[in-house]
Amino acid sequence: MTHILVNVAWPYANGPRHIGHVAGFGVPSDVYARFERMKGNDVLMVSGTDEHGTPILVEADKEGVTPQELANRYNRVIAKDLCDLGLSYDLFTRTTTGNHEHVVQELFKQCLQNGYIYNDTQKVAISPSTGRTLPDRYIEGTCPICGYEGARGDQCDNCGNELDPDELINPKSKINGETPIFKDTEHYFLDLPALAEANLAWLKSREGWRTNVINFSIGLFAEVKPRAITRDIDWGIPVPVPGWIDNPNKKLYVWFDAVIGYLSASIEWARRSGDPEAWKAWWNDPSAPGYYFMGKDNITFHSQIWPSEILAYNGRGSKGGEPGEYGRLNLPEQVVASEFMTMEGKKFSSSRGIVIYVKDILARYPVDAVRYYISIAGPETSDADFTWSEFVRHNNEELAASWGNLVNRVANLIYRNFGEIPELDEDSMTSEDRALLEETSAAFDVIGGLLELHHQKNALVEAMRTVAEVNKYMSATEPWKIKDDPKRLGTVLHVAAQAVSDCNHLLAPFLPHSAQQVWQALGGSGVFSPMPRLEEVDDLDKPGFSYPIITGDYKLGETVHPWESEPLVAGTPVDKPSPIFAKIPKEAVDEELARFEADLAKRQEAEAERLKAAKGQLS
Repeated sequence: MTHILVNVAWPYANGPRHIGHVAGFGVPSDVYARFERMKGNDVLMVSGTDEHGTPILVEADKEGVTPQELANRYNRVIAKDLCDLGLSYDLFTRTTTGNHEHVVQELFKQCLQNGYIYNDTQKVAISPSTGRTLPDRYIEGTCPICGYEGARGDQCDNCGNELDPDELINPKSKINGETPIFKDTEHYFLDLPALAEANLAWLKSREGWRTNVINFSIGLFAEVKPRAITRDIDWGIPVPVPGWIDNPNKKLYVWFDAVIGYLSASIEWARRSGDPEAWKAWWNDPSAPGYYFMGKDNITFHSQIWPSEILAYNGRGSKGGEPGEYGRLNLPEQVVASEFMTMEGKKFSSSRGIVIYVKDILARYPVDAVRYYISIAGPETSDADFTWSEFVRHNNEELAASWGNLVNRVANLIYRNFGEIPELDEDSMTSEDRALLEETSAAFDVIGGLLELHHQKNALVEAMRTVAEVNKYMSATEPWKIKDDPKRLGTVLHVAAQAVSDCNHLLAPFLPHSAQQVWQALGGSGVFSPMPRLEEVDDLDKPGFSYPIITGDYKLGETVHPWESEPLVAGTPVDKPSPIFAKIPKEAVDEELARFEADLAKRQEAEAERLKAAKGQLS
């Protein structure tokens, strides 16, 4: 048994998450975690809502609430959506916990002691109209590196390079369109150049990364400079330095603290489990790999910033040093980053109405239909486009017609003819029977190998190809025509049921909700496909602070390793089946497109009014 750490990008708590988000960080991470658990490995999957930073302040001001109230609201919305999607977090928490604050401050202090954090000044953007610090992400201009006109003050989404607001050409405030002024203020910096050699050496030792991810990551080191890790804001984690710790207007910035959440969530999970040291098996043991799942806009923070923070804490940069109280922390095994998903040819944008929220799509369609589409047509290694016509086609032709119909047909034939899993009569078995069982059994190695390499789309294609082979077997043997040979009929249906069971195991990481139904349709009892649950908890360190977490019991038992063909037991009762997948009416495509166009027009009108009001304030 291997300890496997699955770290999932932290959704930002300034609004609900949409399909584009979960296509990058959500479903792929859950597929991998479920697969590793089925192999019998001990998986720890953690994440939570990212709740600090100036965008939270801006949104809270706009709504007339406190930043904590805003974060509380969206923490609950996001946690419920991800739980409903079936994402099997051992702990989904948040960054405003007392535990997270302590862990972040511990890492800061040890990095400072080791010499990789230092004090200096930096130009910051100020709003001329309000005198307040402008958030980096709310400043746009032309990228000085690639010339892209929509670059933000912290990063260019076109070339991926990190930026400072004062580097932008013709910078403008996204809030009201004004040109910011810049002034020098004192901050703490992470000395990335002192960590670059060690970080780059680690990157060059990586194997099996997606080509676009490793090439981009190595390219980040063409030019490396220190990065400020504090901001002039009053919302964030206090800076644990005398003279700063009580300063209400100086905080650690969100990009420094959020990535530490992987460690702090693991520690919180261990504390809640009753064994406060349990997290160390995933973080201090060099043989325990850690996989990080995200969209490509997060690569920088996971292949450069977070590894640099770990190296600084471990004392492994050019200045040396020693690890702190958490011991030597493991660097990531792999950064598994997906590309972007668009919607009907347009970039997702909540403000412009180009969006499908998780809550909305799950209210109208089965959750496994959504998971299937994301997995089969998602942005694994190249950008992908969500279209309603393709969503409906994949559901109707593949899930309902191919897989769902196969399950229902086999279970119904068994129910009508035997009422239980029939005996497998070896004497009546043919080469065709044996060939099918050999193929479905061998598929575990093929598909498992693809999942281990994070080729999830190919793995699902191969699983559905195996389903097609079982359908071919049914068409060739025609068990519904076998009238006078009960032994042969029983053998054919036993072989078919075993093949369906094998396919269900292969599909379970992708389709966990329906996997439970298929298991039961073939007479299985108990939990086959464990589900997450929401649980209200009290903060471990802040009295009076409570919040929902996602957690669950996903262990399959010491002797149960279902990533293999599990023989069906003859005599197991089989009830009359109910359809597991239903076709979506074709009219749904037109309905969804009409809804999309209406929402788009409504949001565009609201945005135009907002910009008009902002210009009026400036004048």
